[in-house]
Amino acid sequence: MAGEPQADCLFCKIVAGDVPATVVRETATTLAFRDISPQAPCHVLVIPRGHYRDAAALAEAAPEVAADVLREAGAVAEQEKVVDSGYRIILNTGAGAGQTVFHAHAHVLGGRGLNWPPG
Repeated sequence: MAGEPQADCLFCKIVAGDVPATVVRETATTLAFRDISPQAPCHVLVIPRGHYRDAAALAEAAPEVAADVLREAGAVAEQEKVVDSGYRIILNTGAGAGQTVFHAHAHVLGGRGLNWPPG
């Protein structure tokens, strides 16, 4: 069922406190923590506390939580002081797009030039 923790999900284990993470922000519906393989000086993941396979599933099942994830991504950028220089919010959906953990999450990247197109 959407939103229910999945026993085999790394991010669900982080939410539960079973796997350590460097948490930078948390709300009732979201958790933000540093990526273990940062691609920029600021690389923070913002996840919903409930399990949704990807961004599309999150938006369909819980649009208010999807909005919370985006709101928190902006708050992370503010906290990390990358707002003035610019930052990127990335939501990979599916393995072909680079999603490796199948729990919806937004990458907040900033602190260096981010060229276009990505990849």
